[in-house]
Amino acid sequence: MHVLITGANRGIGKALADRYASAGAKVTGTQRAAGGALHSLDVTDPAAITALAATMGDQTIDLLVCNAGVYADKGQSLDQGYPADMWADGFATNVTGVFLTVQAFLPHLRRAQAGKIAIISSQMASHTRAPGGSYIYRASKAAALNLGRNLATDLAPEGISVGIYHPGWVRTDMGGSTAEISVDDSAAGLIARFAALCPATSGCFETWDGRVHPY
Repeated sequence: MHVLITGANRGIGKALADRYASAGAKVTGTQRAAGGALHSLDVTDPAAITALAATMGDQTIDLLVCNAGVYADKGQSLDQGYPADMWADGFATNVTGVFLTVQAFLPHLRRAQAGKIAIISSQMASHTRAPGGSYIYRASKAAALNLGRNLATDLAPEGISVGIYHPGWVRTDMGGSTAEISVDDSAAGLIARFAALCPATSGCFETWDGRVHPY
C-alpha cells in the first residue's frame, strides 16, 4: 500500500505517516518548508505539485491524504482584520492546493485497484455551525467539503472513492493545548475511516470517530 500525505511534518499528518509506516505501508510525506526527510511541497505552487508528481513516474498511489492546511485568521477583528492576502493564502492552501494535488496525482490513483482520496476538512465547514469568527478558515474548509463532494461524483465511474473528514478538535499547534483529543486518537480514528471508505460511501463527510457530520 502506498500512501501520500501532504503536510506530514507535524500534527495529524505526521501521526498518520508514522502509523502507516509502522504498519508496513510505503509513505510519501510532504512538508511546505525545504529540507528534512520529507518531500518539499508548497501546495500553493502548481509547478511544485506537478514536479513532484512527475518524479513519481508510474508509481501507484492507493491513498492520497490532502492534509496540508492553514488557519491564519484565528482571533482576527471583524472591523479591521481579515486582510485580502490572508484570504488569498488561505484559499490557495486549503482549497486550490487540494484540487491541484488531486489533479496531479490522478494518474497514480488510477493505477490502484480502488484508489482513495481523503480530504481533511473540519466541522467548521458545516453550515450547521455558525458561531462567528474565523471567516477565512470556515469558508475555505466549506469549499474543501464542496470540492470533495463533487470530486466523488466525477470519480465514481473510475472506482476512485473520496471522503471528507473532520479530524476532531485536536491538541496540535493549530488546535491548541485545550483541545478535546490527542493527535494519536485522531490519527487512529481517521485511519479507520480511510480503511472503510469505498464506492458506496464516497462523498461522505464524517468525523474522526465514525459519525456522519451534517453538511
